[in-house]
Amino acid sequence: MKHILWGAVVLAALASCDSKAPAPIAAPKPGTIIKDCDTCPEVVVIPPGSFTQGFDGGEPERYEGKPHQVKIAYSFAVGKTEVTTGQFREFVEATGHQTSDVCNIWDGKTALATPGTGWRNPGYGRPAADNEPVACVTWVDGKAYADWLSKKTGKKYRLLTESEWEYAARAGATTYYTWGDDPNGGCEIANIGDQSVKDLPPPFTPRPFTPATCNDGYSFIAPAGALKANAFGVHDMIGSVWEWVEDCYVFPYPDNTPTDGSAYTGPNGCDRRVSKGGSWGSAPERQRPTFRGRDPETLVSQVFGFRIARDL
Repeated sequence: MKHILWGAVVLAALASCDSKAPAPIAAPKPGTIIKDCDTCPEVVVIPPGSFTQGFDGGEPERYEGKPHQVKIAYSFAVGKTEVTTGQFREFVEATGHQTSDVCNIWDGKTALATPGTGWRNPGYGRPAADNEPVACVTWVDGKAYADWLSKKTGKKYRLLTESEWEYAARAGATTYYTWGDDPNGGCEIANIGDQSVKDLPPPFTPRPFTPATCNDGYSFIAPAGALKANAFGVHDMIGSVWEWVEDCYVFPYPDNTPTDGSAYTGPNGCDRRVSKGGSWGSAPERQRPTFRGRDPETLVSQVFGFRIARDL
């Protein structure tokens, strides 16, 4: 009888323990800023949501559709700014990661592979400042940085997916550009091809496009976060530097394109990766959130950088 009573007590105790099991930790509130170490990039929590990805149009041979509904049912965090030169420098010095010293620099007619350039010297006529978005980095460099940051912090850092990028860039906007339908209205929030490019010395002028009529105040790259954040609290999604994302580029979006926020990685790997957002030296028409760059993952360009995401 005593054994039966003792067994009942044990079962009751176990049931009591089960009832007091800790509840799952909720994701931080949207807009929360997370910084996992003193020198880590700040990331901003983005809420779940739905949006229409893509556009029924685009440049010849660069169709941006077909438009499709995407539902991102999870919160995730996005770099408050693009990764900066100073942050990338810490990674290179800590790991010995090898980068290219030949970057594609605009020579007045085309982007020319120029020896003696790279992320330290991206063709501005001066060294890159630590508070500027890093440029002249490849997709491979961005992946390596995210992997290093994950090991350093014990958190999962990565590149954004294309869907996550467009969702975070729009921040609820449904207009042609993230700021509205007027290409000349973006200079408060985006370091784009505008009137300030007229202040550039040759060979950077004239540019091969008609600049926007506004002026963001920066002829070359703007310091990270210098311009106004979007409604999610994220800076520089449009302009500054093109941002590598995880996805393989396929034209147009295939029928099996993910609609849950995940990346399209293709059945047989990638020959090109998607890049998003335009740059300080890009035509206004390429500053739209639906525009899809298509570039080899080893491309080294004066106007290419990256932003990181963090899983919650």
